[in-house]
Amino acid sequence: MQQRKPPAEAAPARADAWYRQPVLWLGAVILVASLAGCIWTIVLSSRYADVPVEDAHPHTLLDMPVHGADAAKAGAGSGKSARASDAAAGEPGRTP
Repeated sequence: MQQRKPPAEAAPARADAWYRQPVLWLGAVILVASLAGCIWTIVLSSRYADVPVEDAHPHTLLDMPVHGADAAKAGAGSGKSARASDAAAGEPGRTP
């Protein structure tokens, strides 16, 4: 009769395996926490309406006029757009 061999033992875990490195677990926890924070911010922002702000200057964007006063006056009387007159003024040898 043959003798049976005992079952092979599982290979012992190595000390340098990736799952035994605490820095990787810390990084994974920080990543999951930051993603959860982003999702929570999106959920909270979707629950509340974005009320428009009453602005004292409705025709400005970041304290800059949306339409220039000179361009509006020049474009209304000549029939050319303000961009066309600006482009013609910028070419050498041409005067506005």
